[in-house]
Amino acid sequence: MMRRPVDTGDPDRLYTVTGGRSRADDPFDLVTLVVSECEPTAGMQSEHVRILELCRHPTAVVEISAELKLPITVVRILLGDLLATSRITARHPRAASFASLPETALLKEVLDGLRNL
Repeated sequence: MMRRPVDTGDPDRLYTVTGGRSRADDPFDLVTLVVSECEPTAGMQSEHVRILELCRHPTAVVEISAELKLPITVVRILLGDLLATSRITARHPRAASFASLPETALLKEVLDGLRNL
């Protein structure tokens, strides 16, 4: 099976899409889940519109990149724009599991109780 090289897009187009930026201000990793908080509006950049459409349901950053056929770095910059204007929410899938863990103080009390048995 022959592997195709990754298409990183036309550099001029990517420069235009990101407004010349090469770094994302917000730390999105590949599995961060993104959800649209609004519908696209007139005059929005086409890539932003497409992201809002894709993210009507929780969608991972890597999936967004694949659908848009854009490099992860570019997608992270675009997501940062949308996050800054509250048009999306983003969360790491593991964040929910940390929230459900008991507090450390409670665990220490249980451990002390077990030791006293």
